[in-house]
Amino acid sequence: MSEKIKKPPVCLTIAGLDPSGGAGVIADVKTFTAFGCFATVAVASVTFQNTTGVFGAVHQTADSVRRQVEPIIADYEIAAVKTGMLPTREIIEEVARLIEVNQLQNIVIDPVVRSTSGFDLIDDAALAALIERLFPLANLITPNLSEAERIVKRPIKTVEDIREAAGEMHRLGARNVLMKGGHFETKDRKARDYLSLAGEMHVLEAEWIDTTSTHGTGCTLASAIAANLALGNDLLRSVKAAKEFVNNAIRNAPGLGRGNSPIMIETIRGI
Repeated sequence: MSEKIKKPPVCLTIAGLDPSGGAGVIADVKTFTAFGCFATVAVASVTFQNTTGVFGAVHQTADSVRRQVEPIIADYEIAAVKTGMLPTREIIEEVARLIEVNQLQNIVIDPVVRSTSGFDLIDDAALAALIERLFPLANLITPNLSEAERIVKRPIKTVEDIREAAGEMHRLGARNVLMKGGHFETKDRKARDYLSLAGEMHVLEAEWIDTTSTHGTGCTLASAIAANLALGNDLLRSVKAAKEFVNNAIRNAPGLGRGNSPIMIETIRGI
């Protein structure tokens, strides 16, 4: 008699589609799968992009997002949810309602507001809804510096600015905040991220990698954290594992495209 196959935890991503494969739901699916999770998807927006930039988008309706998500929730037990590009207030409010009504757990919110090339992905009304409705539901939010600046409405130039911005995001309803500091090039050649767990700051260090192969790093980091939470790891361990995973993916990037190359997402050995 064959040994019974263990069911993998199911992770759900609600985000944008990057047809070039480097970011958005495609990156999320690759990441969930790399950690041994089963990936499910709802597309909130279809973007037109490649490694050189974002050239436009066609957004889904809130009803379309709901009709994608509800059959998944009805059929599977969802172990973690990661959100990325949620382009409108209506979609954000529907996603929040789905999380609340279905009591979904292990929520990681990547507040995607602007592409690396400078394309604004959501408007101010959607950002306000994201803060008001989704921040309080999230186990973790994962803004990069430019996203954090738009959230707190001021420049972030120093480590003290990061600490103050994290505190303000807590006051806005976020329980835990991971501020990605990869845009700071430090004298000691370290890439530092700042994880504020209920107000206690943890500084996570890694080697600085000189590269333009950064397409999809934010999506991959957030989905790797969600996957680790789905596997039963605590938040600090999940963030550390995700950061190591992304650093390896950057280091092994294949250099595809004419702009910021996508990173190389590979299966975690031993899972």
